[in-house]
Parts: sequence; C-alpha cells; structure tokens
Amino acid sequence: MDNIQIIKGNFFDCSQDMELRARTGAYCVVKDGISEGIFDELPEKYAGAPVTDYGDMLIMPALVDLHTHAPQYTFHGMGMDLELLEWLNTYTFPEEARYRDLEYASQAYDIFVDALTRSGTGRAVIFGTIHTEATLLLMEKLEKSGLVTYVGKVNMDRNSPDNYREETAQSLRETERFVEEALSFRSTFPILTPRFIPTCSDELMRGLSAIQKRTGLPAQSHLSENRSEIEWVKELVPDAAFYGDAYDIFGLFGGECRTVMAHCVSSGKEEIERMAQKGVFVAHCPNSNTNISSGIAPVRKLLDAGIRVGLGSDVAGGHSLSLFDEMVSAVQVSNLRWRCIDQNDRQLSMTEVFYMATRGGGEFFGKVGSFDRGYEFDALVVDDCGLAGMIKPDPAHRFLRSLYLSHECLLAAKYVKGNKIL
Repeated sequence: MDNIQIIKGNFFDCSQDMELRARTGAYCVVKDGISEGIFDELPEKYAGAPVTDYGDMLIMPALVDLHTHAPQYTFHGMGMDLELLEWLNTYTFPEEARYRDLEYASQAYDIFVDALTRSGTGRAVIFGTIHTEATLLLMEKLEKSGLVTYVGKVNMDRNSPDNYREETAQSLRETERFVEEALSFRSTFPILTPRFIPTCSDELMRGLSAIQKRTGLPAQSHLSENRSEIEWVKELVPDAAFYGDAYDIFGLFGGECRTVMAHCVSSGKEEIERMAQKGVFVAHCPNSNTNISSGIAPVRKLLDAGIRVGLGSDVAGGHSLSLFDEMVSAVQVSNLRWRCIDQNDRQLSMTEVFYMATRGGGEFFGKVGSFDRGYEFDALVVDDCGLAGMIKPDPAHRFLRSLYLSHECLLAAKYVKGNKIL
C-alpha cells in the first residue's frame, strides 16, 4: 500500500449542484494523489495503510485562484485611489516594467510564491509580465513550491508605455519561445495571455490565435471590467458586437480555446449568452472590483446562465491573496447588488461562494475542488479551536463560520495532488 494514504477528520465540500456536504469523523482514501472517496468507516482492505488523523479539525478542498498578477504583489494594499485605466498607468505598468531586471524579479517572485504557498490557495491562474525570462523564472519557483498553476507571459503591443511594450513580431516570437520552454514543467503550465484588447492589436491577436490553434493552450484575459475600458474597446474594434466578441473574432473566447476571463462586471445579456455558449470561465474578483471602483459583477446572472464561475484575488487590484477574504466579499457585494441595483439578482450564499472557490474554479484544472472519487486530492486542514464563543454550532454552521473567521483560524496543513506542501 505504498501509494495509499488515509486522511481522517471532518470533511466539507460541495456537490455538483452546490449543496454543502459534511462528513464528520470520516476517512478519505487517497491513492496516487487521487481521492478514492470519503468513508464513514475505513474499508477493511485499507486496514494496513497509514492514517493521518486530524482529530476535530476541518478539512476542505484547497482553494482555486482563477486570476491574479504575480508582479503586482510588490504593491498589494497600495494605490487604491484610482479607477482602472489610470491605475494601470500610474502604478501597474511602471512596476511591471521593473521585471526586465532578473535580480529584482527573482527577489519579488520569491516573496510572491512564499505568500501564495502559505495561503489557502492550492492552484492558481497567474499573469506574469511581458518579459520571457522573468516569467520562466516565476514558473521555476512555482514548480518547486508544489502548487499547480497556469502562468502567462503577458502580450502588449499598443497603448502602453514605451518601456513596457513589445513590437508585434517580437511579442509573438517571444511567446513562441516562452511556450516551448515552459512545456518542460510538470505542475506549472503555460497559458496565452493577451493583457486585454486595449493593449493588443488585431495583428497580435491573430498571431496569438494561430499559436493557440497549433498548441491547444488555454487563454486568460480581462473582460468588461470598467465602463471607460468598454467604450475604448468599441473604438478599437468597431466590428465587435460587444467586448467579448472582440476576443471571439480571433478565436480566443472559449470553444476550442479553454478560456478564463476576469471580472465581467458590466457584461450584458449578449455577452453572457456568448460566454455560456462558448464555455468561458469567469473569475469573479469582488475585492478588486470594489477597490478600483469597477462595480459589482452580476454573478447570479452568470450562474443562472450556466457559466462556470470561480474566484480571483486579482492582486494588486485586490488587496490580498486570501480567497477566504474574497469569499466574504463576494457574499457582501452580492447583498449590495440585490439591495441597491437589482432585486431580481438573488444574493449569493456562502455555500455557493465556497463552491466557486473550490469546485467552480477547480473545473478549469480538471477534476479538482471536491473529495469525490476520481478527484485530485487538494485539501486544507483548518484548526478553528481558537474561536471563542458560548454557542456550539452544528458542523455545517461551524464550517461556514470558519470561512468568515479564517483570520482567527490556523491553517494546519495543505495538500496538493496528495502531496503535503504545508
């Protein structure tokens, strides 16, 4: 039974229909990093396997961050005083340009990878910078961490500073080199990354589409985050029926190209229908959307349309890598949207948001975000014994409270693909 490990504790995850499931004092059998399922009593055939007993602690799937920016971690929690486009020019582009210096990039990415490893995140979809060497360096560090990630070399050939922009041919050539070298990693994968339509010419988008068709790689970008950005896209791509159509014209909007789009704050009916039709994933980033005044995404409409929605920390628009914090914010902003904007948009429950942070975003990686048989064993072990109080909640309420009060709990262990990395 060398490839078998048994984890015992109180397990919490969501079913496919977003229902919370609680199994207390149960066993999860893990074989070669894959769950064999949860059992109330350990099957006799596993009697000789070693058991790691976490007692009364809470065990949940490790969280999935569908959208964050590694080079922006240097200024997370700063610069929350501007809207998107001015924020990019004032803070983001000048900082990201510094990553041409590999010594600076190495030190900064050490800090980012350490923070991500110590967080509740097991898997992430990450933007790098336009610099091939620095982005490959980031991937090397992530590979050693035990996390599973997608990382993209950013593409930008217009509407960006002279010191942070590539010529179109250079951008495509460097992307080809990045993809070729990045395919050598085992747990850190390349993803095509046009930053967003305003910084990517039609020629660049056509070139990225050709790379995608040849390699089958997924893509990530931003969509309908800010109203000024949307109006700008109308001017830049007048043939597009809506913002998402500007990606779809080039074949980088779901379908044969597995795609995650961040934000979708101002996505209208046509855009939502197209995302549902093409199977586009959405990364909901509530902290970022409020910090830089973008608005409140219509997440209920996205879910009702059948769109797969996960959560993104979107550092440094978001102020923290904590997806626990994002879960709380997602519930709070949905309450505000229902109360102040559209009472037909029923509020999100914490259970639904927990689903988004695990199984919802996990689908981008495959069978991830659940303890069901056949799913990769990614798990967090949370010790909530420090939460003082007179009330003794039932298991479900105890678990949901721990999501709200994660800052008062201890992350005792983290597993990714069955490997204990924390």
